[in-house]
Amino acid sequence: MSLCKSPLIGLKADSFRHPLDLEATTSLKQIPGLDMLVRNLLGPMAEQVFYVENIASSVLVGEKQLPDLHKLLLEACKILDIEPPQLYVRQHPAPNAYTFAMRGKQPFVVLHTSLIDILTPEEIQAVIAHELGHLKCDHSVYLTPVNLLVLAASAVPNIGAFMAQAIQAQLLEWVRCAEFTCDRAALLATQDPKVVMSVLMKLAGGSPTLAPQLNLDAFIDQARAYDDISKNEMGEMVKAARTAQLTHPVPVLRAREIDSWASSQEYQSLLQNHGQKYTSEVASKGGWRNW
Repeated sequence: MSLCKSPLIGLKADSFRHPLDLEATTSLKQIPGLDMLVRNLLGPMAEQVFYVENIASSVLVGEKQLPDLHKLLLEACKILDIEPPQLYVRQHPAPNAYTFAMRGKQPFVVLHTSLIDILTPEEIQAVIAHELGHLKCDHSVYLTPVNLLVLAASAVPNIGAFMAQAIQAQLLEWVRCAEFTCDRAALLATQDPKVVMSVLMKLAGGSPTLAPQLNLDAFIDQARAYDDISKNEMGEMVKAARTAQLTHPVPVLRAREIDSWASSQEYQSLLQNHGQKYTSEVASKGGWRNW
């Protein structure tokens, strides 16, 4: 099985970063003490908790363990020009994937078995690439506190609750914007917008039984009804209230966003310019490389 595309040699995070991500990150950097909170207060606890919960209870993917998934990881990393993190598969009934990285530590990606069960290999690679997007863009600096706030509220109730109330809204706003960037990373790796949008559709309403029956065109049409809600003030207020506590934009909005970017000149130029670098590099070495 080979799903690889030409690597995007020299790809930089800011070349595909969503403008909302850039804006939200700039705003988040104004929060005093956030980096110190992660490194000095919550970091040591997080390393232990996440190790026990996600590493010790999962299966490490490698050449001799789930090699097809390992190959998908390596191909996505080559395309996005990033060093491979560790990849783990965890038994879990809720379809999900997530990334964890602390400064100076080995980053890792975790895939839940229930997510793998509803996706094709191409779609699994899109999910992996989405998580790689967090690493490529160094989202871990702020993605970590989003996860740690939940831990702090239970492990250190007074401090955790205080910090959560103080910065939760800005963190959630940022992480929703960051998801748009990582969807773009998924598109760059798969180079097929329908694959990325299909993942979003299955996350919204898929199951091992229903996934093969879902209609992507019908799902994309749902976004029109969602857009129509914004045509009056009450509808816009309802949408804002609905999304304020979410860590991800709603799936139909993400699908519309990636469909729009896939037809943009910005996306086409990225593929052309960075793909040409790879072609020139291989040709200068006197041959073509299959991987």
